[in-house]
Amino acid sequence: MQRYMIPESLHNFPEGTIKVSGDFVHHMKNVMRFKSGSKVLVTDPAGKSAYAEIVELFEDAVELAWLADEEKESELPITVTIACGLPKGDKLDLIVQKATELGVTNIIPFAAKHSVVKWDENKMKKKLVRFQKIAQEAAEQSHRRHVPVIKDLMSIRELVQFAEGHSHKLVAYEEDAKEQELGNFAATLQQMKPGDQLLLVFGPEGGLDPSEIRVFQDHGFLTCGLGPRIMRTETAPFYALAAVSYHFELMNGGDYHRDTE
Repeated sequence: MQRYMIPESLHNFPEGTIKVSGDFVHHMKNVMRFKSGSKVLVTDPAGKSAYAEIVELFEDAVELAWLADEEKESELPITVTIACGLPKGDKLDLIVQKATELGVTNIIPFAAKHSVVKWDENKMKKKLVRFQKIAQEAAEQSHRRHVPVIKDLMSIRELVQFAEGHSHKLVAYEEDAKEQELGNFAATLQQMKPGDQLLLVFGPEGGLDPSEIRVFQDHGFLTCGLGPRIMRTETAPFYALAAVSYHFELMNGGDYHRDTE
């Protein structure tokens, strides 16, 4: 069933119909070819979801009627933020899309010492609009209840300041992987409980400079390896997020979700 992340609140939806407009109208009418009576899923900014039926399709709006609330949980029981050193080309597009499908909460691009790509303010604004659109489409496709937030480009100093509110902070470091350091990542997941916040930092193609690693360590980050192999900058976040999902959603049979309901 097609899901739409709509700006309207669903708080009072069971008591009446709602109308959606904008790009949703084009997608429902011209892409999906929906008719009156078609069923959809709608999710509001607060993460409330409901099954809805199309009552009528107007020129510039679609009227929806409530059918039932959606009870299924699709969000990770912990908050996961990934910070990615600016990679080359369109790799960040891929990271945003796939990380969204894997359950990420926030994505932070940051300017690392070895980042080849440089963004000026104008380019940054255009990129963030594009990334947020990619995240929304991926959230709808993967039936999530929340669209990840794409943060403004940060410096290393801004990133460590942002990290102060996180209970767990890790930075993937290829030297740790070479030395077979496999404990910090797994141990961190073992220590975490529902509601905790995890921040994972990944370097660009050239990796993180030792001086940057020292800054992270001075601010409470632990370095970690992600297995014995060295992964590309766009692969490492997916590995980490898949491991988080396995630990919290598969290994325990969904117990973490049930504990938080």
